[in-house]
Amino acid sequence: MRIALGLEYDGSSFHGWQSQADGRGVQDAVESAVGRMAGHRVTVISAGRTDSGVHATRQVAHFETDASRPATAWSRGVNVFLPPAIAICWAQPVDDEFHARLSATGRHYTYLLLVRPVRPALSRERWGWYHRPLSLEPMREAASLILGTHDFSAFRAAQCQAKTPVKTLKRLDISREDEVFRFDVHADAFLQHMVRNIIGSLIVVGSGRQPASWLRTVLDAHQRAESGATFAASGLHLTGVDYHPRWKLPPTHAPLHAPVFAPRDSA
Repeated sequence: MRIALGLEYDGSSFHGWQSQADGRGVQDAVESAVGRMAGHRVTVISAGRTDSGVHATRQVAHFETDASRPATAWSRGVNVFLPPAIAICWAQPVDDEFHARLSATGRHYTYLLLVRPVRPALSRERWGWYHRPLSLEPMREAASLILGTHDFSAFRAAQCQAKTPVKTLKRLDISREDEVFRFDVHADAFLQHMVRNIIGSLIVVGSGRQPASWLRTVLDAHQRAESGATFAASGLHLTGVDYHPRWKLPPTHAPLHAPVFAPRDSA
């Protein structure tokens, strides 16, 4: 039997999704907990291998088991064995053809960036930080120039193992509330560090160091050295995964709503 899972986790205390030699991957914790419920070792495959420090409001995964358990055992039951920073939100049997990664047709991320002169203390592990003012409109203009299907090698980590750098960026919306900038990103798939490298490059534009057109020049150069810095993992959240309706899954999207914004000084 193949079981699909919807998960959420705070990635700040883990070394990313993927299993690690020291056991500090999210995958390690989930496989251990599910294995205890199943009564045998399991391999849990996710839709996205989030990096160290990256969070998920909705990750999707699957595993196989011969154990017969009610659906609640694979969610609330497994949660008993999980650390507090990880929770199974739902579990559902699926057809053997379903694959959490290969069946996915898109991923959604949100990056939260605190912009103020001093570093944050509260919620410091849930957003990135930049110390100088940023202009919203130039960043929005720059973002519009890289939408579509392109070779995103300029925003690809050197250790990225993706078979091709060609991806389709469907959405890159930027908004602001008080001191927090929000970047909502949607693509068919992502390269390693792609979102964080795009954020770093948009900040180059927003800070006035380059015009909006520079971002398209960087994209077309296909060279990582041409783009901006890789921004902190702490601000990045996997918020959903797209699947065809035929799989009849529970909600695979959990957008961030009304984040806890940084407190402002008052008299």
